[in-house]
Amino acid sequence: MTDDYFLKFEHRVPPPPLPYSTLREGIWQFLATVALVVGGWYIWWRWTGSLNPDAMWFAVPLALAETCAYFGMLLFVFNLWKDEPVKIEKPPAALGDVAPNHPESDRPIAVDVMFATYDEDPELVRLGIQDAKRMTYPYPIDVRIHILDDGRRADMRQVTEEEGVNYISRMTNEGFKAGNLRNAMEETHGDFLVIFDADTRPFPTLLEHTLGYFRDPKMAWVQTPQWFYDLPEGERLPEKLAQKFGARGSAFGRAVEKVIGPVTVGDDPFVNDPKMFYDIIQRRRNWVNASFCCGAGSIHRREAVMEAALRSFGKKVEERTWAVEETITVSSKEREVAPELMQAIKTEAAATEVLTPYKFHVSEDIYTSIVLHSDNERGWKSKMHPIVESKMLSPQDLVTWTVQRFKYAGGSLDILVNDNPLFRKGLSFPQRLMYATTFYSYLAPLWNVIFLFAPVLYLLTGLSPVSAYSTNFFLHLIPFLVTLELAIMVGTWGVDGYPAKASYLSFFPLGLRAIWTIMRGEKVSFKVTPKTRQSGTFLSLVRPQIAVVVLTVLGVLWAIGALIFGDTSHSASGVLANTLWGLNNCIAMAGIISSAMWQPTENEEGQSI
Repeated sequence: MTDDYFLKFEHRVPPPPLPYSTLREGIWQFLATVALVVGGWYIWWRWTGSLNPDAMWFAVPLALAETCAYFGMLLFVFNLWKDEPVKIEKPPAALGDVAPNHPESDRPIAVDVMFATYDEDPELVRLGIQDAKRMTYPYPIDVRIHILDDGRRADMRQVTEEEGVNYISRMTNEGFKAGNLRNAMEETHGDFLVIFDADTRPFPTLLEHTLGYFRDPKMAWVQTPQWFYDLPEGERLPEKLAQKFGARGSAFGRAVEKVIGPVTVGDDPFVNDPKMFYDIIQRRRNWVNASFCCGAGSIHRREAVMEAALRSFGKKVEERTWAVEETITVSSKEREVAPELMQAIKTEAAATEVLTPYKFHVSEDIYTSIVLHSDNERGWKSKMHPIVESKMLSPQDLVTWTVQRFKYAGGSLDILVNDNPLFRKGLSFPQRLMYATTFYSYLAPLWNVIFLFAPVLYLLTGLSPVSAYSTNFFLHLIPFLVTLELAIMVGTWGVDGYPAKASYLSFFPLGLRAIWTIMRGEKVSFKVTPKTRQSGTFLSLVRPQIAVVVLTVLGVLWAIGALIFGDTSHSASGVLANTLWGLNNCIAMAGIISSAMWQPTENEEGQSI
């Protein structure tokens, strides 16, 4: 990877945060309430008045899938319920502004900027170092940049020496990124930690826009939005069609755009744009103090991280001690263990347990967030900052996208199974619901796979999951779909929601694999996400999605033929409803299938690979 790759994107600037609107929020809350009421009415009717008694094996699973999806909708509405105005807090001038009782309240704030790296190109990390050195602040501040190299590379050390920053390495890779951060914390002493990935390039305003939140002594960390500055811009539909079909293709493309508006082909093929996640989902968790850390671009109060680690350490030592004490008392049939033996047990437990400021977990960011949020003695807070303060590289191909998404899904599900935040002491009920929304979303493939193949089953066999595709059916279904779409459209105003919904549906094979991995008790690996494009096409990764499209098309053709030849197992209304349903599924699958074949244009690729 050479500098030429990055130079092509240097002119790009991040989008501004979505503005807050009291009127829009009120309309959203009204429409969301209507959608929930209509949706509840629909689900009740599905169970009590629509199941096909002749195909209960089909009818019940579909109704159950709809019920699960409706419950997910309830959680999603709660997540999006309330927003807040965009506001930048006044930056603190000295340590006393963020730590009122500190004995050195007059000294400048000390910040450790940490770039975690393993095998990424040192020249890529150099760009981040140079940008970090350009960060500005209105008052004297002690900023120290550290490169946390788990690859122990001579060329990475050379880059740090040339740039005048600190190089930190270790003998092992225990705990991977979390272990890397723990090792660095032992060698640094800043009041705040700024966490960057190897490809993160901070903007000059990062510190002056975020440290103001820490005027609240209970603020533990601030997360800033991640922005991928190298996303493909794509081509307009007329231009794309002109390349293949000449003037006629261009004319057809212009005609399409006159009807539905501008259409761009090939922009963000992997649905990497995180604006929906950061500007909508994460930002609207602020009102219940439930925005969680996402790693790169986050700022942490060292005191909070270390204190939470010590509390967790003490808890684990107590649990080990109790377990050993119980074993000894049961085997010896003594009521108590001798004091000197108990002291030895505690010492051994403390020596065995590892102090981990960041949890040794593939999803260490959200795991540490849960630990801090659940510390009700200190009442630690978090904040999702609305303004983009850094830029990063996007996943460059479907292999990279798959590695990243599987890690997210598997890591979250592992937390759900092994340390469920819903039952963790210290979290408020709204915080539990917010974390439940995150983890529940990774269970969606279980019912999405039913939604994908249900229309195929009807179209190929004529078996119906409902008693009849009658007027009564559509009178219940259509109001629910319309009110839901209206509510979501207003609730996510300013962000194109369809790509996220399509990705959510087409994610099902990867999601099912993650669920199966956790059910079997396997650990999700800490595989590093590649930062360079893997060459070739990857249709083998989307075989299930291709199967959905092929089976749906065959089903539509078969059902139409059945109607033409008078097969009474299919009804015209049933074929129409399931054809439209299947078409929606195929469009959703088309995005990820096309991403498997996507190749950068010469202008986009340049000399990067």
